[in-house]
Amino acid sequence: MDFTVLAKGIALAGCAIGAGLALIAGIGPGIGEGNAVAKALEAIGRQPECKGDVQSTMILGVALAETTGIYGFVTGLLLIFVAPGMFMNFLG
Repeated sequence: MDFTVLAKGIALAGCAIGAGLALIAGIGPGIGEGNAVAKALEAIGRQPECKGDVQSTMILGVALAETTGIYGFVTGLLLIFVAPGMFMNFLG
């Protein structure tokens, strides 16, 4: 029995499952950014004179939160397009 076909199938399935799990990382930044914007709007509504300070801090926080989603996206792309080729070369 040829186990290389089975090994290749398992490697491809692992890449697909890993890519799906990595792309789930986009949910967290979306929720976090929504909460940050909601709280910033609430703060601006209470004290309109501090709009500039709140807005600049909010934009910095949203940009930092977005990086986690981008890391997950890049990891998913690597698992979809790069890793299967590496596994196939390794397995023969």
